[in-house]
Amino acid sequence: MNFEGLDPGLADFSPAMHSTLDPVLDAHLNPSLLQNVELDPEGVALEALPVQESVHIMEGVYSELHSVVAEVGVPVSVSHFDLHEEMLWVGSHGGHATSFFGPALERYSSFQVSGSDDIRQIQSLENGILFLTKNNLKYMARGGLIIFDYLLDECEDMHSLLLTDSSTLLIGGLQNHVLEIDLNSVQETQKYAVETPGVTIMRQTNRFFFCGHTSGKVSLRDLRSFKVEHEFDAFSGSLSDFDVHGNLLAACGFSSRLTGLACDRFLKVYDLRMMRAITPLQVHVDPAFLRFIPTYTSRLAIISQSGQCQFCEPTGLANPADIFHVSAVGPLLMTFDVSASKQALAFGDSEGCVHLWTDSPEPSFNPYSRETEFALPCLVDTLPPLDWSQDLLPLSLIPVPLTTDTLLSDWPAANSAPAPRRAPPVDAEILRTMKKVGFIGYAPNPRTRLRNQIPYRLKESDSEFDNFSQVTESPIGREEEPHLHMVSKKYRKVTIKYSKLGLEDFDFKHYNKTLFAGLEPHIPNAYCNCMIQVLYFLEPVRCLIQNHLCQKEFCLACELGFLFHMLELSRGDPCQGSNFLRAFRTIPEASALGLILADSDEASGKGSLARLIQRWNCFILTQLHQDMQELEVPQAYRGAGGSFCSSGDSVIGQLFSCEMENCSLCRCGSETVRASSTLLFTLSYPEDKAGKNYDFAHILKRSICLEQNTQAWCDSCEKYQPTIQTRNIRHLPDILVINCEVNSSKEADFWRSQAEVAFKIAVKKYGGDIKNKEFTLADRKEPRSPEGLLCSSFEELKNVWLPFSIRMQMTKNKGLEVYNWTDGNEMQWGPARAEEEHGVYVYDLMATVVHILDSRTGGSLVAHIKVGETYHQRKEGVTHQQWYLFNDFLIEPIDKYEAVQFDMNWKVPAILYYVKRNLNSRYNLNIKNPIEASVLLAEASLARKQRKTHTTFIPLMLNEMPQVGDLVGLDAEFVTLNEEEAELRSDGTKSTIKPSQMSVARITCVRGQGPNEGIPFIDDYISTQEQVVDYLTQYSGIKPGDLDAKISSKHLTTLKSTYLKLRFLIDIGVKFVGHGLQKDFRVINLMVPKDQVLDTVYLFHMPRKRMISLRFLAWYFLDLKIQGETHDSIEDARTALQLYRKYLELSQNGTEPESFHKVLKGLYEKGRKMDWKVPEPESQTSPKNTAVFPSVLAL
Repeated sequence: MNFEGLDPGLADFSPAMHSTLDPVLDAHLNPSLLQNVELDPEGVALEALPVQESVHIMEGVYSELHSVVAEVGVPVSVSHFDLHEEMLWVGSHGGHATSFFGPALERYSSFQVSGSDDIRQIQSLENGILFLTKNNLKYMARGGLIIFDYLLDECEDMHSLLLTDSSTLLIGGLQNHVLEIDLNSVQETQKYAVETPGVTIMRQTNRFFFCGHTSGKVSLRDLRSFKVEHEFDAFSGSLSDFDVHGNLLAACGFSSRLTGLACDRFLKVYDLRMMRAITPLQVHVDPAFLRFIPTYTSRLAIISQSGQCQFCEPTGLANPADIFHVSAVGPLLMTFDVSASKQALAFGDSEGCVHLWTDSPEPSFNPYSRETEFALPCLVDTLPPLDWSQDLLPLSLIPVPLTTDTLLSDWPAANSAPAPRRAPPVDAEILRTMKKVGFIGYAPNPRTRLRNQIPYRLKESDSEFDNFSQVTESPIGREEEPHLHMVSKKYRKVTIKYSKLGLEDFDFKHYNKTLFAGLEPHIPNAYCNCMIQVLYFLEPVRCLIQNHLCQKEFCLACELGFLFHMLELSRGDPCQGSNFLRAFRTIPEASALGLILADSDEASGKGSLARLIQRWNCFILTQLHQDMQELEVPQAYRGAGGSFCSSGDSVIGQLFSCEMENCSLCRCGSETVRASSTLLFTLSYPEDKAGKNYDFAHILKRSICLEQNTQAWCDSCEKYQPTIQTRNIRHLPDILVINCEVNSSKEADFWRSQAEVAFKIAVKKYGGDIKNKEFTLADRKEPRSPEGLLCSSFEELKNVWLPFSIRMQMTKNKGLEVYNWTDGNEMQWGPARAEEEHGVYVYDLMATVVHILDSRTGGSLVAHIKVGETYHQRKEGVTHQQWYLFNDFLIEPIDKYEAVQFDMNWKVPAILYYVKRNLNSRYNLNIKNPIEASVLLAEASLARKQRKTHTTFIPLMLNEMPQVGDLVGLDAEFVTLNEEEAELRSDGTKSTIKPSQMSVARITCVRGQGPNEGIPFIDDYISTQEQVVDYLTQYSGIKPGDLDAKISSKHLTTLKSTYLKLRFLIDIGVKFVGHGLQKDFRVINLMVPKDQVLDTVYLFHMPRKRMISLRFLAWYFLDLKIQGETHDSIEDARTALQLYRKYLELSQNGTEPESFHKVLKGLYEKGRKMDWKVPEPESQTSPKNTAVFPSVLAL
């Protein structure tokens, strides 16, 4: 509730009201409340004080049933009826929480939640209660034990919380954002921006989030994106309360008057179907609270602070006869709540009293409440004495209560970190006198230490030992270590820590709080992740690649387009480029260039990653250029001029290619000119003279218009002669790609010296004084970068030599001029767009790829990328540009100067991408899905021996093409390409270093509706050219030879062919039904929207319980015995469809969650009794051996 505009007398409340009281009755208290109560002069008893006299309740009419004192003299700030048990919770302004059991309001528990702040909202969950204070969210058990305590920023002023589902919470208050909290990980997952002054009341329906603001407005927001869809300007002053029911929204509040705010006696009512206000409802009380109480009609309860309550219909007229009065002890009512059953109302007043009004003598708070657990009576006095001196005395004489809760001994190993004591280093005397025989060393014992004894060491004396093994799995959250002081935490190599559940419990959101997708690094040759991100954020390249589709099995352009599609669909979840890298490994040129690393080389960091990624950059541009040339270029990608550079060129060529003239001049005077083109340039550095200043534009021009002396064949001389070779530019590319070629200390020293010279010039120019590598500011001038950009401090100018923009001009004599460019240069040169007509272009820095030098991990590659407005608009709904750091699955916004700061001790530039200004306006960026419905039609098998009699599926006919919302049963089987890498710890536990690499071997899709329901229309075995180490026949049903085109009798096809079928089904909007689909889609390398996945693993699952196998579910619900000897994907897909039909039947299409919850309880009880094992069948039955879906049709 918003307390603005309420009685100012409440501000006089102070903790002094808790002081000891004389045994004199307060004049404000109702004498009937304190009958037979003795007031202790040392303190007031806070026991519940029920009304002693019997109260007559008339059925159907609300009357006061009980009143109790929660905390004498302390105002009640909030009340809440427990949604799971027959309990009423109240919180006070002193931060104290009290619960009362049943209609008699017997005190159940009482504990302190906050020592200084009032409790502002209470929300009951299954296992505890959430309490919200000003800047703290506390989750406590109903007995008072703390489950978690989440501290918000001190500047926060929270007022309301909203439970959107069982594990997600929204918190709002008087600030310009609303926080989304994941209750499982107890972490902030989203921060939604809202307008000032913030949100104080939140409600939810199946269509919108409703947010009430102190400005008097109510905003309706989208359930997914939290964007404002509609807004009602209800009151001119402030909003007091509102409620939503059905298609109506009712609000009460304050209006602005000449004397200030005044309570408005007109309730504003809005029709949510037409999104407009209807006739206001005039009431006869000053409304402070209101709630819908939908019993027989949608009536409203309107409550005033003075204790008056009126019932009326929201679309009718208020009758003064419907007003009753709450006999509050204090002068004001502070809180009001309605039970879930609508049979009880709770009021809290300013003197700490709680009043319960009901419409029946024996009300219930909830339609279905579970039993409340009470404390067990003390059994100490009844226990037999135990003599500890008797060794044979059985300890079982002391009874231990049976409990189903988790014991402390069950503490998961993943939440503990072993810290073994390390052995000291070998004595130097032993090493000096050691003699080696083979690989064994012998040395006399110097006897400087006791035999077989190692002294304990204190923490502060352990610094001589390396703490490497105790470093967490990622750089985030580590303490600074001496040997890692140079490399910033966010730049260090990130790795995934695997548990028993694989990746399911790894918190990727801790590393990436944006909506952009990272890439997982555990796949072989994933060193190119940073370059994939660079290509993705080039808008013309992304659109071109996503529109490309060809018939080649291993086409890098096609696979890159599929990966870009996944990155586009993801909302912050990481993706993996397994299919792209699989195709990459099959390209002969990649192997010839040394781009394919062995696992051992990648883990040890052998070779230079900077050279490797520069070769990969050249290779991928060339390969994409060739792939695009093989197809006719779509009209959508023709440039603004309407023609390409040449008829044989591709759009990749138009974007990256630079036409050149190579001139060779022999000393005999003969000159040879040849035309060529290149997709990138490599920087060429001069012999650096100490302290000489070169700007980047000079080095770039020197590298593009390269001049060198070399031996070449001369036709005139008819022999090899010394020649002068020069290179001139004919045409500039739209995207300028530069390999920095910093591969030795010589080039690194050049970058370092140029950055130091640029820094000294900037400091001296803008009022600094450099002494011993430190500087002091002589005046208050604004520092500027060498490019003229304003900086917040001189620190940002350190290690900066690279400009953010460059200006390039083609002269009339085929020369090239290059300058460092700033927006301030437009006064001198003119606007960049106006000069393009004269061959003058401005290029802006878009990305830098950096090699991180870290001897401990072998180094890594990261990218700084300037993400454009179009990407932010699609992902976040905002239009701005921002630099980000992409370190595999770690993504973090950074300052733009960080993208051009290169500390050559650990951060070395590798690749630069400059793009022409306003590049996107030169291209039509529409994306047309190239996948057509024809991919689902019949196709030939790769297997030579397949016969029609072996066909296990019937392809879809044209009249069977799936529509949006159609069901498709799916199952996939896999084989293992690389075994899991794990280590066995000293305590016997296993730690996964690298998971096994899986490859999809069979994919089956069955029809989910229609006359052919249950009949497969896809049953593809996937041909693979990689070595299979384990066919997993027991679990997959795949046998050796099934994937070999020469001997297989199955319908064998390529992964790309089947991938296109699944992509078409996803794009058309079908819903996939299966068991364990999350792993299936992950191995297939598909990103599927969550609303298109119906996974029976989660449909038949209770929170914090084990997942149940498909075999056990089929036996329990369908009386089917499946997966007898091996798994069969057709059988599994059909069974999953039947289970989904059964789920709809048991849950009444999801409308009866309580009844289905009872079914799940019975399932888990049966599973525990059977040890989750299906009894051996007398005769094996299977859905394949019976008519198609007889049980499903009978549902």
